[in-house]
Amino acid sequence: MSSAAPRPSAPATSTGWSLGDILVHRIDEIELPRHTGPWLLPDATKEVLDEAAWLRPDFADAEVPRLASHSFAVEAGGLRIVVDTGIGNGKSRANPAWDGLDTDFLERLTAAGFTPESVDLVITTHLHTDHVGWNTRLAGGDWIPTFPNARYLTSRTEWDHWAATELDEARTRMFRDSVDPVRDAGQYDPVAVPEQGREVAPGVLLVPAPGHTPGQVAVELRGGDRRALITGDSIHHPVQLSHPHVHSCVDIDSAGAIRTRARLLDGLADTDTLLLGTHFPRPTAGTVRREHGRYRLLAEPGVGIPGTQA
Repeated sequence: MSSAAPRPSAPATSTGWSLGDILVHRIDEIELPRHTGPWLLPDATKEVLDEAAWLRPDFADAEVPRLASHSFAVEAGGLRIVVDTGIGNGKSRANPAWDGLDTDFLERLTAAGFTPESVDLVITTHLHTDHVGWNTRLAGGDWIPTFPNARYLTSRTEWDHWAATELDEARTRMFRDSVDPVRDAGQYDPVAVPEQGREVAPGVLLVPAPGHTPGQVAVELRGGDRRALITGDSIHHPVQLSHPHVHSCVDIDSAGAIRTRARLLDGLADTDTLLLGTHFPRPTAGTVRREHGRYRLLAEPGVGIPGTQA
């Protein structure tokens, strides 16, 4: 196991966006190492980045795209909802950047007003290692659900896909420490997600976003003042707005992922719907605009929201 990541102190505020009666917090886990961009998005070359000057300096450096791992904590209809749970602490992982982390993620989540016991719903956009890690935590040598009172949701299509797939050693380990304990506790609830989406809490909808995985969902938030869309891995990085055909090396169906990305971007373009990127580095959010035959992101950095203990 690699040496543990440093533990920055938890902030007094979280970054958030108000949609009226829905509030969204970004809960930071880690910034991903510089080599992650070229590995994950091999077609996002310097030349491609150069064609979208707006990506720099926030979303790319001179050569490569920047990526991050974070969760979104959502207050909607009196419920506390966590969308994706990142990489997690103390997990043995094949990717050195994710192996044996020791971060203050839970402290950050608590500072935003989401103690683990207060969380009502955990939404898993898809069952990949960097989206399920904080599903569980280690206690007395056992992996137990981090959110003991929560219902954990993922799409039935996603659940059934992995149940029918022969898993390699690394993915078997991930299911064993981050998915199976929640299932065994009776807290995982795979749900059918029709084409038109499924509302799982007031103003919170699961929307089909297949391609990266067969049953991936995006999460649409319908607030009283505006809407937002949490991407999951349907859009890994803002470069995929200007170049939607830039694919991820771990897409199961790259052509399907491109179709999903094109559909989502077409629906978002030139509206005030906020796009919240699950792996976008800060400032993480923005609105989509058509520009010279392509799309671009107009960033909305969000505001500091004082942390309140639940």
